[in-house]
Amino acid sequence: MTAWRVTRPGPMASGPLEAARVPVPRPAAGELLVRVGVCGVCRTDLHVAEGDLPGHRPGVVPGHEVVGEVAELGADVAGFAVGDRVGIAWLRHTCGTCRFCERGRENLCPRSRYTGWDADGGYAEFAVVSAAYALALPAGYSDDELAPLLCAGLIGYHALARAEVPERGRLGIYGFGGSAHLTAQVAIARGATVHVVTRSAEARELALALGAASAGDAPPEPLDAAILFAPVGTLVPPALAALDRGGTLAIAGIHLSDVPPLNYQRHLFQERQVRSVTANTRAEAREFLDFAGRNHLSVSTVPYALADADRALTDLALDRVTGAAVLRAG
Repeated sequence: MTAWRVTRPGPMASGPLEAARVPVPRPAAGELLVRVGVCGVCRTDLHVAEGDLPGHRPGVVPGHEVVGEVAELGADVAGFAVGDRVGIAWLRHTCGTCRFCERGRENLCPRSRYTGWDADGGYAEFAVVSAAYALALPAGYSDDELAPLLCAGLIGYHALARAEVPERGRLGIYGFGGSAHLTAQVAIARGATVHVVTRSAEARELALALGAASAGDAPPEPLDAAILFAPVGTLVPPALAALDRGGTLAIAGIHLSDVPPLNYQRHLFQERQVRSVTANTRAEAREFLDFAGRNHLSVSTVPYALADADRALTDLALDRVTGAAVLRAG
């Protein structure tokens, strides 16, 4: 099969990805072999390719927003059949026995493993996943639309929970890419007033079309909560300064550039707080996908052929993608 591997982590201009012909993986006991239809292009893939995240697997195949159909079942698999449409997401293994797993916070498991970082992902024609971590998908969406839900949607949903937006509260969203444009819709559906902060004219237009109350350089009123999607540490101080008393800033990225010094009175006093965001749990993933099935989300996608995976990541690196990029393997 054709697959893209991260062979030389570094800036996209240096060519960190390499297309190769590799054997089709075989499903072990408890695993599914999935024929990839579409794989979303996530900023985390960019961090893996460019080396912002330390390498966990030499020559790894990135991609963790995989929509496809079951092509083969490993031994002892129940609950799935060949031909089923399934999703493969970022979280692919937890130990189940540590104190975090026992508390229902498996996303903090110190022995967790991740698709497209610890194991090969979806920038390929086939991928394997444990049946215990494969996700059933809601009806009413195309494969292109479903793929971004599997990370952009999931992590945004988790970030929204971490931000603790009060009922009918005012939420600021900093950056408006694949995850933010989905999160904004969830927040609006729940009654929040959403203000988007982005430099992109196209992103501002999309934000307003999706129901944001404003889209510009700064929120026009104090915020009850905010989510930072842009991986830019210099945005943390102004985002905190925009919070009203008791407000929470959730930082949604797995990687963030350095945060400049904060002024306690201006940025943190009056019980303002900062929270980081890690991967979601499987229970949260199922909750979000159920929400998406009951509340149809408008998913803005930019399609690329699998053969153009390096171009898709380059466009993402240069902020040339409005919405979510997706790779079509079929």
